Amino acid sequence: MKAPRVVARACIAAAVVLVLAACTTGAGRAPVVDGTARVEPWRPDGISSPMFESHPAFDPRSGDLYFVRSTPEFRGWRILVSRCTARGWSAPEPPPFAGDGVEADPWFDAGGDALYFISTRSTDGVRRDDLDLWRVDRDADGRWGEPVRLPAPLNSSGREWFPRMAADGWLYFGSDRPGGYGKTDIWRGRRAADGSWRVENAGPALNTAGDEYEALPSPDSRFLVLMTGDGLYRSDFADGAWQPRVRLPDALNADSGEVGALFSPSGRSMLFARDTKGERSGEFFVWRLRGDEDWPPACPPGEDGQEAKGD
Repeated sequence: MKAPRVVARACIAAAVVLVLAACTTGAGRAPVVDGTARVEPWRPDGISSPMFESHPAFDPRSGDLYFVRSTPEFRGWRILVSRCTARGWSAPEPPPFAGDGVEADPWFDAGGDALYFISTRSTDGVRRDDLDLWRVDRDADGRWGEPVRLPAPLNSSGREWFPRMAADGWLYFGSDRPGGYGKTDIWRGRRAADGSWRVENAGPALNTAGDEYEALPSPDSRFLVLMTGDGLYRSDFADGAWQPRVRLPDALNADSGEVGALFSPSGRSMLFARDTKGERSGEFFVWRLRGDEDWPPACPPGEDGQEAKGD
């Protein structure tokens, strides 16, 4: 999760529970990706509000929508869940595993057996200020267990965010830990047979001297979308490595306030949040990469999935 008002992950102060400050980045601008991009708003009743909505995640088991809601200034992140009913999306409420402090960036594994997220929740009775990666598992009956803070070296003395598992087994995340190429970098970890984790920097094709906050691998891991201090970029995986990133079209990069992306299962569409800097603050938008598809899912089922769009 990064603060879209100018930029921001690297500017999180000790009061991260409440405030993200804005800062500037000196990262260079890569070439724009050729082609056009069709971007349209997604404003479902019951979800869209004057608050800042971002970081969506659809439950693979139930279709429930988990997302982050914060103040219009992008403060006080909280994970909420809404269920699709015969009357539409239900009133959002905290999930059963909610804790104290900031919580954001929900992400389901492919089968919906586990959800990754970030949190500053208290551990062992001690209130924490740094954002860490967490995971909560769910049993076959749908009951959530106790959240578990992921071990080092995934977590560090710095701040971590936006954990996203690629199809090839690498867990990508952002961190301001030492040893990167810039202020904030994309890192990745892979779990060994003995349960330990090996973590490495994702490399100079993705990272710069500026800020890279969030990396979203495509469903087939053939490319990823980067959310950075100066907008959205794409990198393709070829010849065994990530290729130099290229800037996505202006239709996606409206104001460098795009954040929290999610691919559809097919990879043909991408849902993300944008700081509209208006009365509705942060809102969801859909990028149609390849043609039309019935996603995000309509609620109630069978209704026109675009009914809730607005100008």
